[in-house]
Amino acid sequence: MRELVFALEFRGRAAPLPGSESTRQARSTAPSQTLTTILGRDGIRARVDAAAGESAVLESRVERFGDGTFAEDGRITYGAKGAVTFETIGRGWVTQAPRPGWVVGGVLWTITAGEGAFAGARGLITSNFTVSADGEVIDNHFTRLYLP
Repeated sequence: MRELVFALEFRGRAAPLPGSESTRQARSTAPSQTLTTILGRDGIRARVDAAAGESAVLESRVERFGDGTFAEDGRITYGAKGAVTFETIGRGWVTQAPRPGWVVGGVLWTITAGEGAFAGARGLITSNFTVSADGEVIDNHFTRLYLP
C-alpha cells in the first residue's frame, strides 16, 4: 500500500439545486499548485502559486440542515490520472464568517471509490472553506490517500 499526501486550494461556485430548498450543488477547480508557508519572527507568510500541470475538478451535492450542518457527496477528478468519489463522515458544519457576507465551515470526507490511477483508493479529505453570499467558494483540501 502506498500513501499519498497533498494539499490543494479549489475555487468555484455553489448554488441552490433548482427545485430544492435544502440542496446545493458546487463546482470548483484547483490548478496544479505550490503552497508555501514561512514561519518567522514577524509572523506567518503564506501563499498559493499556480504550477505547470493539470487541474483538479470537484463536483458535489450538499444537503443542508436547519442546525447549520450538512452532508455532502461528490467526485474529484485529478487531471487525466483518475478520480475519487467521497461522502461526508457524520456531518460538516457552517457558520457566519468574521468577513461580512461570507460563511465559513469544515467537513471530513471519506473516499468511497477511485478510478484510473486511483482505483482501489481509500483515505480522507479535510475541507476547510468559505462561501460568499453570491456563491463564490474558496475550499482548501488536505488529502491523505492510500493506494494499492
